[in-house]
Amino acid sequence: MPTTDTTTVTLRIPTPLRSATDGQATVEVDAETVDAALRTLVDQHPDLADNLYDEDDELRQFVNIYVGDDDVRFGEGVDTPLEPGDEVSIVPSIAGGWGDSIRDARPLRPVGF
Repeated sequence: MPTTDTTTVTLRIPTPLRSATDGQATVEVDAETVDAALRTLVDQHPDLADNLYDEDDELRQFVNIYVGDDDVRFGEGVDTPLEPGDEVSIVPSIAGGWGDSIRDARPLRPVGF
């Protein structure tokens, strides 16, 4: 019986991008690396391209990719190899934060003082 060399992985799609995947929260693709998985996803759902890739066809800086619990930025990046059954999560960074406001904040005082 012939064996298959496919590596089927599940891509987890964040809520803001699901309109480009017809509402799907997950998409299964066959891919050997994170890059191949993302490219296959974009081939299947072209509206994702501008959200994931910049004008130089590089993964956008604010798009974080995890394989399981591991952030690929701290390993092999998009060249991270995948195993059958891996879950790849696309996690867009969220703008905002404390900025300088924490420095300018006044200490809270109890009511009545």
